[in-house]
Amino acid sequence: MTDRTQQVLDSMKHIIDPDLGKDIVTLNFIKDITITDAGKVAFTVELTTPACPVKEQFRTQCQQAVSALPWVTGVEVNLSAQTRRNPLQAKAPGLAKVGAIIAVSSCKGGVGKSTVAVNLAYSMAALGGSVGIFDADVYGPSLPTMVSPKQKELFQIENMIQPLQHEGVRLMSFGFVPSGNQGGAAIMRGPMVTQIINQLLTSTQWGELDYLIIDMPPGTGDIQLTLAQIIPITAALIVTTPQQLSFVDVVKGIQMFDKLNVPTIGVVENMSYFDCPDNGKRYRVFGEGARRQLVEQFGFKNTFELPIYPELSQSGDSGTPLVVRDQTHPASTSLKDIAELVVREVSILKHAGKSRPKVSYRPGDGLVLSFENGEEHLLHPATVRRNCRCALCVDEMTGEPRLRPEDVDDKVFPKAMQPMGNYAVAITWSDGHDSSIYPYDRLLALAAG
Repeated sequence: MTDRTQQVLDSMKHIIDPDLGKDIVTLNFIKDITITDAGKVAFTVELTTPACPVKEQFRTQCQQAVSALPWVTGVEVNLSAQTRRNPLQAKAPGLAKVGAIIAVSSCKGGVGKSTVAVNLAYSMAALGGSVGIFDADVYGPSLPTMVSPKQKELFQIENMIQPLQHEGVRLMSFGFVPSGNQGGAAIMRGPMVTQIINQLLTSTQWGELDYLIIDMPPGTGDIQLTLAQIIPITAALIVTTPQQLSFVDVVKGIQMFDKLNVPTIGVVENMSYFDCPDNGKRYRVFGEGARRQLVEQFGFKNTFELPIYPELSQSGDSGTPLVVRDQTHPASTSLKDIAELVVREVSILKHAGKSRPKVSYRPGDGLVLSFENGEEHLLHPATVRRNCRCALCVDEMTGEPRLRPEDVDDKVFPKAMQPMGNYAVAITWSDGHDSSIYPYDRLLALAAG
């Protein structure tokens, strides 16, 4: 490496990837540096995804940093993205070039999951990613209603089903499969449904995709388990509504994905409120509080409120997603924020530069939070137990603790621990309490004193 090449790299070491927490030189993002005798510099910034929300910011920062070198007469910064990698070529050749698979899920129907999934897909495409969406609901497919491609008939090339396309996004749904002259609802038993989903998903020639969005059917049954078994789902985004009942269902969804080793990266609370255009007042039609509980109990850093917008449902009925029809609508702006979250969280998950701590129990020392860099934090088990914020230990209405310090034995210890979502750990205690969920941030705060 020449001195000038090293100077170019050193000039950019202050540029930090906000999600991975390291500079772009250490992350090995800078590729193919060329320097002419006249002092013109060219290089490529290889991002984790072409949909990177801060790619233009990186370009500007790199140009400014390198241009500040006294001998540089010109700077050319090219942007590229890392090669898609997927271990499915032998098992599912149609998915071999799919970079990440995102499940959009809910544990009950009627919460607007499909609306979020479809608009999320088109928002991620608008960020620059190549995107596909798979409608996994055989009993009530919604994709054909929400998106109306010009070509509506499926066909095969060399035994591979070719997905339909609309506005650059690739589409597949059981609703696009010809049903003959009878039409009507799909009446099938579970094994037949899972077989159909398997065939449609793995035998579709998705081609090169950065992201494949799976619009999951509601619930936590056989279809969800089958999908997780046949493909490596990268992450899950859960859609819910503000009611307490929906909060209970979200917990079930997080627990299901945890058992399947799929991290939950965020929660979208749909229909959070309605802003009345006549009087300017905000109405919480379905109540509130579930989102706050998710933050407090699970440590979710990524929760979104999506208000009631009549235009959002109307556009879904018309066959053109709202984010395509009107990018300036407030709902489109909110969905863009959700898309940026998904892009960033997937980059974090796929990159080794940042990971959640490992929580273990070491008799004699207590609970241990350990990180990949060797950093450790110790906690006394009784201190952790006394800081449980579940509904049995804290009054959900007032926030006041129900648990007194003297109610917890100093000799209490964890009997079992399991990661919960992407930001918390669930602990079963020796005193029989099994509802404790601790965000990693709260554990680190307790360790700090």
